[in-house]
Amino acid sequence: EMPRNPQLKLFLFSLFLLAIGLISYISSQNVEGARLNMPTTSKNLKIATFAGGCFWCMQPGFDLLKGVTRTTVGYTGGEVANPSYEQVVGKNTGHVEAIQIEFDPKQVSYEKVVEVFWHNINPTQADGQFYDKGPQYQTVIFYHDDEQKQLAEHSKEALNKSGKFEKPVATKILPAKPFFAAEEYHQKYYEKNPIRYKAYKVGSGRESYLKSTWKPKK
Repeated sequence: EMPRNPQLKLFLFSLFLLAIGLISYISSQNVEGARLNMPTTSKNLKIATFAGGCFWCMQPGFDLLKGVTRTTVGYTGGEVANPSYEQVVGKNTGHVEAIQIEFDPKQVSYEKVVEVFWHNINPTQADGQFYDKGPQYQTVIFYHDDEQKQLAEHSKEALNKSGKFEKPVATKILPAKPFFAAEEYHQKYYEKNPIRYKAYKVGSGRESYLKSTWKPKK
């Protein structure tokens, strides 16, 4: 039974509202914080981060690579914390669409992971990727340590010297910044919406380019 004293009733009701507000605040902080995807601390696993245009189209190739334990699409390279997809598309965050790969170096080398990255992009396109134009779609290799930086630079140099392309490789090599996981509906989009994913990959010109440029060696 509620107390009959009006002042006491008002005090208890105020405490109730304060408790509800505090719980809501903590919950929102936890949800937002969960989107900050920090590199693994496991000694047995490594992290690689790439930007290759539309992150939907980057995930399948790495998911199929033996030794990869997890992939997450998201945003990195900018200064805005916990950006939304709409904010990144608006080109005001400094972020690019990216993918973070967790892999076991005993099963797959970083060099191989970088090779898969090259084989899923047009490395000479500077204004985005295929149909997707804008700074949020530019290609970048984000290195997490000096070894990754050296291997990425060596791989880019070798690709430039290979004679495969008439234009120079436009992909940037930059130090890794905080990575923010994208909204859940973006994760594994090729599994959740296979028809729309396929139509987008074909319609953007990515699929035809990859097939004609990165033909399997006989």
